[in-house]
Amino acid sequence: MAERLDIEGLRALVAISSHGGVTRAAEHLTLSQPAVSHKIRRLENILDCDLLARRAGGSLFTEAGERLLEYARRIMDLHDEALAALGKKPLAGTIQLGMTEDTTGGDVARILGRFTRLHPEIQVRTRISQSLTLSDKLEAGEIDIAVMQLFCHDVRRDDLVLFEDRLHWIKSHELPLKPNASVPFLAFDDNCFYKHWAQSEGVRTGHRFETVLECPSASGILAAVRSGLGVALMNGLHLSSDLELVEGVFPEPPSIAYVARSRPKSRNDAVRALLHEIASEVRSAIPLRVA
Repeated sequence: MAERLDIEGLRALVAISSHGGVTRAAEHLTLSQPAVSHKIRRLENILDCDLLARRAGGSLFTEAGERLLEYARRIMDLHDEALAALGKKPLAGTIQLGMTEDTTGGDVARILGRFTRLHPEIQVRTRISQSLTLSDKLEAGEIDIAVMQLFCHDVRRDDLVLFEDRLHWIKSHELPLKPNASVPFLAFDDNCFYKHWAQSEGVRTGHRFETVLECPSASGILAAVRSGLGVALMNGLHLSSDLELVEGVFPEPPSIAYVARSRPKSRNDAVRALLHEIASEVRSAIPLRVA
């Protein structure tokens, strides 16, 4: 077979998907828009088919483009992995990483898996804990990076925002809310920032939230809600039809953000490399899947 797929053309195809179009892909690749378009046309000539849909308001890719995109991602992953593994100066060191429980099953975990393959000489040691605990450990220098939740108004200038979401009050359909009675509240633990906010706002609005259960896992909180043990604050990623949204009764919760936070003064080459890997995924038109 005489024809060969150009690796930089495949990289351009992946960039178009990740960044939502040719213009943004060109900015990311530090190329001109015509240069990126030329790379795609070369792929189209080799494969004798259209890859970009080129119509406003629809999908970016044709069916053939979508199929090639799947191969392109796998090829680029293997290409970059081989380049990092066989490079003359591989990165080495240890990264102390903190994560919340609900970030361990999404794209962050996939990025970590790929990062450890790209940089086998780097050890990533991970701790799972609540967001405020991770924040304390980061400030104390016990971890290098914290992947955690916080309210959007608490996002710092140098935080890497992975995803934004809303908080919702939820309860079982069978749990009655009695007027003027204390509200049974389900918290992740005593250092749960949802709990701190609810208690503070409750004082302001006249609601008495009484913690009746503390559980560090989202699945445990959701099970307790479904059992009718109390109300909880939960982000939109965990909502389902068997849970009742409580609206217009309690204080309106602020929006939250998942962020990767580090201490700039303590970043080493390994930490910077992991942050760069995460940031490359975040620069996408499609939000990162964090749970």
